[in-house]
Amino acid sequence: MRRPIPLALFLVLCLVPAARAQKEVDLSQSQMPSVVAVPPEAQPSDHFSAAAATQAYLEQIPASAGARSDAYFEGGYWLILWDFLMAVVIYWALLRFGWSARMRDFARRITRIAFFQDMLYWVQFLIVTAILGAPLGIYEGYFREHKYGLANQTFGPWLGDQLKDLAVNMIMGAFLIAILFAIIRKLRGTWQIWGAAVTIAFFIFGIMIAPVFFLPLFNKFTRLDDPKVTTPILSMARANGIAAHDVYQMDASKQSKRMSANVSGFGKTMRITLNDNLLRRGSPEEIQAVMGHEMGHYVLNHIPKDILFFSVVIVIFFAILRWGLGGALTRYGAGWGISDIGDPAVLPAALLIITAFFFVLTPILNTHIRTTEHEADMYGINASRQPDGFAQAAIHLGEYRKMSPGPVEEWIFYDHPSGRRRIHDAMQWKAKNLSLFQH
Repeated sequence: MRRPIPLALFLVLCLVPAARAQKEVDLSQSQMPSVVAVPPEAQPSDHFSAAAATQAYLEQIPASAGARSDAYFEGGYWLILWDFLMAVVIYWALLRFGWSARMRDFARRITRIAFFQDMLYWVQFLIVTAILGAPLGIYEGYFREHKYGLANQTFGPWLGDQLKDLAVNMIMGAFLIAILFAIIRKLRGTWQIWGAAVTIAFFIFGIMIAPVFFLPLFNKFTRLDDPKVTTPILSMARANGIAAHDVYQMDASKQSKRMSANVSGFGKTMRITLNDNLLRRGSPEEIQAVMGHEMGHYVLNHIPKDILFFSVVIVIFFAILRWGLGGALTRYGAGWGISDIGDPAVLPAALLIITAFFFVLTPILNTHIRTTEHEADMYGINASRQPDGFAQAAIHLGEYRKMSPGPVEEWIFYDHPSGRRRIHDAMQWKAKNLSLFQH
């Protein structure tokens, strides 16, 4: 997922020379193998063992590649903490030093209409927090990705994508924030209920329009005309009740080396998409296994289930928010220059609560997502009947995911099953269906 990191002009001027001077790290000897062969232990036989086949696949990973993957993913644990602490410090500073109140006052001087005051406050808030969070964001989103050989963009195009993110967040966020504060001021007793409802509606709206309006801002989607690739995919789609007639490719390689695919949309907007990294590096079996997984998400209705799950989370959050904001304003409101919960200057306090809520909830959210990913894994193996292709995909995805975590580590930090677990699942499926592979 792309993380928006808008930048202040002066930071851009300071960092562009350094970004241009940075050399691409040579990790050619520490990448996962582009071609992953089926090891002898994974070949069908009377003495086939899922455990032995899994280990044989893992042994194809060069030690240097495994070390790089572990270092990248484990570094992400610390970034979760640093992102959280950075957000807390920024929101606290906006309140403690009166910056949030000053932004509200400026908005009030520009217009007398409360709705537009809220929107103008949001624009200021987004710019200021972008400036304050830029140093960590630049490191995390640009320099670190290049350090581990996962990014292809130079600084200019990368910056362009961040500015597009900023524009989208500015427009969408301005409307959401203005509507939420209008609800707070109008419905004092039940604002948390209606606020949750509006947030859920925006959440669903964003999911619906993102493939059509937002994603094309960052990547080009073209119809794929290679029958060797499209024929097996469309055949699998039809066999699983997916009414798709074309397969699309996305030019993800202009940004990163990550492999991905998806099945999205409804009715006439139905679209099967795979990125060009998968096309370039994946074997036919691997591509079919990955697309089977993505079809699993669609057929198993994971998007509606995710909407239901996160709707419950949003309702719980708004109940906590009402309690938390009330207590915070009673104790600190005078010092912040904020006396009313309907004042847009209270937004940093609300986001402090949001940040803490979702930080604590990390293992629960990851467990929910990891569970649906496992369901899609098993559906995809059944649909594609390509367990070895699935094992190959797990190894390639292991370029930026630690392959063999401990159980507690996986529970807390993984929003997908680990690579080892995915390969073992595929080999267990193969062990139960050996007749399909014996000739």
